[in-house]
Amino acid sequence: MIRQAVRPSPLFLLILAITAVGCFLSTVDTEVVMTIGIVLTVLGGWTASLCLHEFGHAFFAYRGGDHSVVFKGYLTLDPRRYTDPVLSLLLPLLFLAIGGIPLPGGAVWINRHALRDKRAESAVSLAGPLANLVLGIVLALAVAITQPAPGLAAGLSYLALLQVMAFVLNILPVPGLDGYGAIEPYLPYRWQEMGAKARQWAPLVLFAVLIGIPPIGAAFHSVSQALFGLVGGNAFAALVGQYLFMFWR
Repeated sequence: MIRQAVRPSPLFLLILAITAVGCFLSTVDTEVVMTIGIVLTVLGGWTASLCLHEFGHAFFAYRGGDHSVVFKGYLTLDPRRYTDPVLSLLLPLLFLAIGGIPLPGGAVWINRHALRDKRAESAVSLAGPLANLVLGIVLALAVAITQPAPGLAAGLSYLALLQVMAFVLNILPVPGLDGYGAIEPYLPYRWQEMGAKARQWAPLVLFAVLIGIPPIGAAFHSVSQALFGLVGGNAFAALVGQYLFMFWR
């Protein structure tokens, strides 16, 4: 049944096609065209990664016992299935464009009572950020091995860095983020109640701290950059990609 349910939607395939066009344009030896290509590569690739992040949650939820994800369309990689399109897709893309912060995007509603055990609950939470980490590693290695044109290397490297940053951010044990979701089943019930109350506002406080308190924001970026280097990322190419992606600055 799961093989029949896992079918990429036409919209997801369109997102991949836009990303591919961006990759092609980023190889053109004209600054304006190359910049447009990098913007399309990063925005398209990031949107696709949001879908893959949520697909990871849903896939492991199905394997853990919650088969309702099939009927909700979560296994189709259709971004429209992952809650509100404004809060789940447009807002994260806006944060990305303005400040380069990989804000968590969509969400899938999992019936945790249907999951077999605590390990299944933890696996569901970890699947999303691990999808980001795997994507970051694949993109970083692709640049390192193939050594593409400078523009394409810059766009893919910045996209890879964003995946690593998303992993580091989402893995934090903060209510509302996946890192907390992974440990929540093992916490005392009273702590779970407190976490449930904080789930709505805790991520917003975290983002405000990252943006408003420079030392903490710098520490977050340092950890992300260090992990990016460990997986083979090209820090200089990523910096160039970020600079060209935010061309209006």
